[in-house]
Amino acid sequence: MMNLGFPNFVPEKPSRIVVAMSGGVDSSVTAGWLKEQGHEVIGISLQLHDMAEKIDNEFGTCCSLSDIMDARRVAEKLEIPFYVNNMEEEFREAVVDDFIQEYLNGRTPNPCIRCNEKVKFRQLMDWALDLGADYLATGHYATVQTDPGNQRVELFKGGDPEKDQSYFLFAMKQQDLARTLFPIGNFEKKVVRELANKYGLLVANKPDSQEICFVQAKSYKDFIEEEVPKALLKPGNIVDPSGNILGQHTGLHQFTIGQRKGLGVFGKEPLFVLALRGKTNEVVVGPEQNLFRKSALVNNISWINEPLQEQKHLAAKIRYRAKESPVRVTPLPDGKLDVQFEVPQRAITPGQAMVFYEGNRVLGGGWIEDLSIQ
Repeated sequence: MMNLGFPNFVPEKPSRIVVAMSGGVDSSVTAGWLKEQGHEVIGISLQLHDMAEKIDNEFGTCCSLSDIMDARRVAEKLEIPFYVNNMEEEFREAVVDDFIQEYLNGRTPNPCIRCNEKVKFRQLMDWALDLGADYLATGHYATVQTDPGNQRVELFKGGDPEKDQSYFLFAMKQQDLARTLFPIGNFEKKVVRELANKYGLLVANKPDSQEICFVQAKSYKDFIEEEVPKALLKPGNIVDPSGNILGQHTGLHQFTIGQRKGLGVFGKEPLFVLALRGKTNEVVVGPEQNLFRKSALVNNISWINEPLQEQKHLAAKIRYRAKESPVRVTPLPDGKLDVQFEVPQRAITPGQAMVFYEGNRVLGGGWIEDLSIQ
């Protein structure tokens, strides 16, 4: 089976298309498949960091020097032009520094979305236009369709629910989405690897990236402690929901909502992290049932097309691997969204993205606000 039947726009007429090549099998096959369809393909890689060169490749990386070399070899095999742009400084400021600061503030960031929003798509689209390209293409598992009524471009899920990456793309703007292609968005992964073998690409069996690219072979705690002065790692109290002190910690960066292990305190029943209070530097712990909540506030909203103007029933995901859940979404006067879940959700986490869906269509999303623990 070539694809899973989801409509997905790819130009029929020969076009000049820039492909964002990460060195993985998905973007490599994207370039190969577009060339096979008769398009003029140009490959571009972003060098974001070289930290991954210090570790064994088995951990999986993204945009490292070794990945760029893989992308270059793929471009040579496909006989397409290939360019590399160094964006280490921009990546450090927009993604790595943000990641560190969020953890220090008691929030759990999603650097992959930040990277797409602040670094990759914006710069890649600019370079694609500079090269006279008609479109920018990536290897994401998502699909694009045009509404025949109003001609607006819409973002939809990928055809394979196990690989769908539309969650990471909610911050895309209409003007960019209209010139962006996801050619393998409705393919099964096994088909992508079969095509890679057909094209003779050495990355055909390369493992998918699993970890955050700049935090490899170490914990988030260790990474942050290597990156920041000790003076910024502020100790504080571990408390129960009533404010009773149960113990101490050496920094909020060690914790995330829902965590059970490594708390350093014990109770009559297992304790879980319920909240991280950045202002008072407190870690709130309690029983697992207190992790389940039916409401959340979402801020810094990004809509792909029309903003939500009135209360609406949608579906939402509170993290990439979470299942969608029915919600009632109400716009607030301050620009935030009040989200009420039909079914209580476990470990709604400040700093993570909440993405809204209407069927298979992605409407947009935003960032979960800090939670109050009563």
